[in-house]
Amino acid sequence: MKTILNLTQAFSLMPLLCLTACASAPNGSGAATALEFTAGSATKGAPTNMNYNTTPTQYVDVEGIKYAYRTLGAGTDAPPLLLLQHFTGTMDDWDPKLVEGLALHRRVIVFDNAGVGRSGGTTPDSVQGTAQHVEALCDALKLEQVDLLGFSLGGFVAQQMLFERPNRIRKVILVGTGPQGGTGIKDLQAVMETAMKKGSEQRVHPKTVLFFSETKNGKNAAAAFMDRIGKHTVDADPPVSNETMQAQAKAIVTWGSVPPNDGKLQGIRQPVLIVNGSNDVMVPTSNSVAMFQQIPSAQLALYPDSGHGALFQYHDQFVALADTFLRAP
Repeated sequence: MKTILNLTQAFSLMPLLCLTACASAPNGSGAATALEFTAGSATKGAPTNMNYNTTPTQYVDVEGIKYAYRTLGAGTDAPPLLLLQHFTGTMDDWDPKLVEGLALHRRVIVFDNAGVGRSGGTTPDSVQGTAQHVEALCDALKLEQVDLLGFSLGGFVAQQMLFERPNRIRKVILVGTGPQGGTGIKDLQAVMETAMKKGSEQRVHPKTVLFFSETKNGKNAAAAFMDRIGKHTVDADPPVSNETMQAQAKAIVTWGSVPPNDGKLQGIRQPVLIVNGSNDVMVPTSNSVAMFQQIPSAQLALYPDSGHGALFQYHDQFVALADTFLRAP
């Protein structure tokens, strides 16, 4: 397995990323009391903050690992929606427009996996290891059942959870992601190097190249997205370390290098919504089509003139689609 080279240049020390220093946990304890978000709990319908940028970070400790998370939206009879983030992403890299829209009709939980942002522990170098930390968080928060939105690397993790703990999961949204052994997934280093070169030439953040098309519409959407993220005014996340980038890169390349797992995909029984842009350069769009063809209950939505970050470019349309999917019987 080749080592992914110095990815710090791509996502660290770049403009528009939040570089605010990490503050201490509440009461200096490194942990806070975990809230229970079981469907039908006492939090149902309770008034709640609906501004993601001012949503405070909470903490829960599991066997010595402090997980940082945020929750937005009122409780309902539906399971909470857990958001699983992309490569190098922290809680501050979620688009507030997206999170706030999704939280209108359900409780949304955003968190940093082990070693990411404000969470403690060491970042796993496998998708399976990453999924185990998600399960630990769910256990700590007493989440009997959840819906998942997995974006990019988070989509790999969502699939792993479907394979290992299917009874916990009601519905899944897979965005900009692909199956094990999927086309182009193992080519992360080459994709990153190209994005870094183009970003430097165009004097833009690499996400502009990685997440959006290079048309006028794509560039305008990229600029708007970059202006929205990294604006958290309470408990802002620090950027990820190079150690975390290397571990996540290895997890991605390994996922893309193993043989396809069509049999496992065909065994998924939950409703699955698959979403992507028309030309995803990070996880080629053909992978979304391949998953749609293998998962019996899958639906597929592809957005025009867009790429890996189609859910951010078309955030209003995506929220409406996701809401319809999640609220359906």
